[in-house]
Amino acid sequence: MRAGLGLLGLLAAFAASAPWLAALLGHDPFAPDLFNRFAPPSAAHPLGTDELGRDLLLRLAHGARVSLAVGLAAALAATGIGTLIGLLAAWRGGWLDAVLMRLADGLLALPALPLLVILAALDPSVVGLPRGEPGADMLRLALLLAAFGWVGVARLVRASALSLLARDFVRAARALGVSEARLLWRHVLPGLAAPIAIATALAVGGAILAESALSFLGLGIAPPAASWGNMLANAQELVFQAPLAALWPGLAILLAVLGCNLVADAISRGR
Repeated sequence: MRAGLGLLGLLAAFAASAPWLAALLGHDPFAPDLFNRFAPPSAAHPLGTDELGRDLLLRLAHGARVSLAVGLAAALAATGIGTLIGLLAAWRGGWLDAVLMRLADGLLALPALPLLVILAALDPSVVGLPRGEPGADMLRLALLLAAFGWVGVARLVRASALSLLARDFVRAARALGVSEARLLWRHVLPGLAAPIAIATALAVGGAILAESALSFLGLGIAPPAASWGNMLANAQELVFQAPLAALWPGLAILLAVLGCNLVADAISRGR
C-alpha cells in the first residue's frame, strides 16, 4: 500500500509543481524553440528537449496534470455509476436486475478500444463541446471512459451486495423494521467499501492507459496541450534519434498504472 500510494503521491506532487517548475526554469512548455531541438539533459533542461525544442520536464509535468485528472475523473464517475447500478440490481432483483445485467453484458461484449476510437473521433460540437480546448477535451474523454468503465464496477458491487443482503444481520435489521434506505446506507454500503476501493484504484489505472492510447492516436488531448499519450505520439517517429522523448512519458504511464495496481492489490490483501 505504501509503495503504491507513494508512487501516486509523487506523481500528484510533480503535477501540482508544474507552474513552479516553469517559473524556476524560466521556460514556456508550450512555446517552440527550434534552435534547441533534441537538446541533451542539462541544468537549463533537466530532461532535455523534444522535437520542437520544448522542455521535456515541464511538458511531462503538465502532461501529468492532464492524464491524472482525466484518469481520476473518469474512474470516480465510472465507480459512482457502477456502484449505483450494481447496488440497485442486487437490492431490487427480478426484471430490473436482469435488464441491468444484460445491459452490462452487452457492453462487455463490445470491443471497447475500437468503439472508444470511433466515438472519440466524432465531432464534439455535436454535444456542445468545443474542439481543441484542453478543458473540453478532458471532459469529453472522462465522459467517454466513464460510459464504458462502469460495467466491471457494477458487476463487482452487485455480487458483493447480493452476498451481504443474504447475511443474518440484514435479515435481523429488516425484522426490526429498519427502512430500506437506512439498511443500504448503514449496513450494506460499508461492507462494499473494500470492493469499491479496489475497483476505483484499478479504474484509475485503466483510464490513464485508455486516455494515453486515445491521445497517442490523435483522438484525445489536442496539441499544444500536453498529455503523456500525445508526448509519446510526437516522439514515435524519432525514437531512435531522441529516445529520451519517448522514455519519460512511457515511464510516467508505467509508474502511474503500477501505483494504482499496487494500491488495489494491497486493499484486496487487507494490508
